[in-house]
Amino acid sequence: MATASKTTQEFVPIKEIRDGVIVLNDGSLRSLVLASSLNFALKSSDEQNSIIFQFQNFLNSLDFSVQIFVQSKRLDIRPYLALLEGQYKEQTIELMKIQTREYIEFIKTFVDNSSIMTKSFFVVIPYSPTTINKNSNPLSGVKGLLGGKKGTPAQKTAQTNTEFEEYRSQLEQRVGVVEQGLTRCGIRVAELGTEEVVELFYKIFNPGDTEKPIQIN
Repeated sequence: MATASKTTQEFVPIKEIRDGVIVLNDGSLRSLVLASSLNFALKSSDEQNSIIFQFQNFLNSLDFSVQIFVQSKRLDIRPYLALLEGQYKEQTIELMKIQTREYIEFIKTFVDNSSIMTKSFFVVIPYSPTTINKNSNPLSGVKGLLGGKKGTPAQKTAQTNTEFEEYRSQLEQRVGVVEQGLTRCGIRVAELGTEEVVELFYKIFNPGDTEKPIQIN
C-alpha cells in the first residue's frame, strides 16, 4: 500500500520562530549567534596562546551545553557578475567597455576553475524549561508553552506569552554569557533575528535555490 509523501515540516522539529527564538516541538528553546572567524595562523605565538587560554576559560565557565555549527557553501558570484554586466552596459567609452568585458570573462573563468567556498560560524544556545523545573510536572512547561487543553483561549494565550517571556529571559542570559566569552577571545558576535533565522533554515533545506538563474536586466 502506497504511503503519502511527507512534507519537509514533518522532519523539522521546529514549532515556530518567535522574536528570533526557535521554539522546538518539545517546548525547548534555541538561539543562534553568528560568530566571526580569526586569522589564527597570522597571530604571534603569544597571541595564539592568549586566544587558546581565553577560549578554554570560556568553555570552562559554561554550565550548559552549546553546539557549534559551521556552514560551508560555494560562493555565489552571480550577483557580482550581474552588477558588472550593468556597469558594462552603462559605459560610453569603448576602451572601458572592453576592459570591463575582459574583467567579467576573467572572473567567470577563475570561478569556473576554482572552488571558492565561504564559511559561516554559528553557536546554538539551548534552554529547556523541562530540565530546569525539576520539582514541577515535567510536561507542564511544554504544555504551557505550546498551549494546554484547560482554560479559555485567552487565558491559555496569556499564560503561554508569560511563560515564553520568562523562558526567553533565561535564554538571553545564556546568550549574554556566550557573547561575552567569545568577545574576550577576539571574536565578533551577533545574535540572529527572526528573519535571519528563517532565511538560514530556508537555505539549509532548499539548497537548490542557489542554483536558479539570476535575471540580468
